[in-house]
Amino acid sequence: MNESDLAFLVVGAGALLAGILPRLLERRPLSMPIAFLALGMVVFALPTGLPDPDPLARPGLAEHLTEVGVIVALMGAGLKIDRPMGWRRWTSTWRLLGIAMPLTIAATALLGWWWAGLVPAAALLLGAALAPTDPVLASDVQVGEPTDREDSEDEVRITLTSEAGLNDGLAFPFVYAAIAIAAAGTDPAGWLADWVLRDVVYKTVVGLVGGLLVGRLLGRLFFRARSDVLRMARHSEGFLALAATFLAYGVVQVAGGYGFVAVFVAARAIRAAERSHEYHQVLHDFAEQTERLLTVLLLLLFGGALVGGLLAPLTWPAAAVGLALVLLIRPAAGWLSLRGAPGTPAERWVIAAFGIRGIGSFYYVSYALTHTDLPGADLLWAIVGLAVVTSVVLHGVAATPVMRWLDRAHARSGPR
Repeated sequence: MNESDLAFLVVGAGALLAGILPRLLERRPLSMPIAFLALGMVVFALPTGLPDPDPLARPGLAEHLTEVGVIVALMGAGLKIDRPMGWRRWTSTWRLLGIAMPLTIAATALLGWWWAGLVPAAALLLGAALAPTDPVLASDVQVGEPTDREDSEDEVRITLTSEAGLNDGLAFPFVYAAIAIAAAGTDPAGWLADWVLRDVVYKTVVGLVGGLLVGRLLGRLFFRARSDVLRMARHSEGFLALAATFLAYGVVQVAGGYGFVAVFVAARAIRAAERSHEYHQVLHDFAEQTERLLTVLLLLLFGGALVGGLLAPLTWPAAAVGLALVLLIRPAAGWLSLRGAPGTPAERWVIAAFGIRGIGSFYYVSYALTHTDLPGADLLWAIVGLAVVTSVVLHGVAATPVMRWLDRAHARSGPR
């Protein structure tokens, strides 16, 4: 049997299921990521002759596949949030980014070094890779489609969506710190000043400003161009969601900034250009469908990597680090950061607990390993893989009943 023919069969069947499963699983305690992860394990466990999708053997391929998956999801997340950005309106988001995320990185890095025995650079990379929540696998706890009402969604969904949209890019400085430590050693004299100026300040500012400029220019083109031919909102071309994604990402990456930040900011700027226009629905739908297809591919490959031995290097202390991240570190850091934030205590607990890990974590590990040599790379991948599997299964089973419970609580409490 030809491998390429079989690959077409698997991808085609996966794409068909991507259209069917969300409807079948809509109100059941089972998520689409769980189904496709299991399918990937079954397919690659069979004697089909498909190549082993080992990310350690193909770090460049893993990097670029996950990179595309994340940026398309960031565009979709930015387009579907109805609430405008603002310091007070997004209070919970800023708290999670400014408090919970650094706490999660520090605690995970400490445990990775102390319990799992990783070298300092690898431990910091572990913390940076596992700190961001995932915009790709978290659709069950995020806001729905764009509407013309600014507060159509509850605090939980808005906060989890906006956090996932921003923290994927804001974890990058810590990834670069890990790369710098691997190259220069733990003595900060050799890398700290350059890291602060270039990797923290310059790249972040370029990402924010570049994304804003690209988004505003595209928003003006889509909705306010003087020529009807150029006013793309009149023509309902959904594929321009990908054009906006790749343009914002490419421009800012070429300028040396953080493209992940730029894509989300560009999406928010496009949405702000004409907040209630129905074209946002068209753009969002195309981005979401593309994201779903990419998610299917990535989960199938991840399932294959699992049966291929991705978790084999795990030790008991290393496994404890991956489980602690999902079950203890993120919930505790999230709860501490949200004390006094808007919402009920139950809502704050749900936000803290549903920090879903996924494709973004894979991207950061593969990116770092293509830019530096780190001892213990197999163990690093194993810990990240375990954390993602645990998050996919635990959060995938819990998301539907928990969100339905919250919706019933909101209905009982009346207008908010």
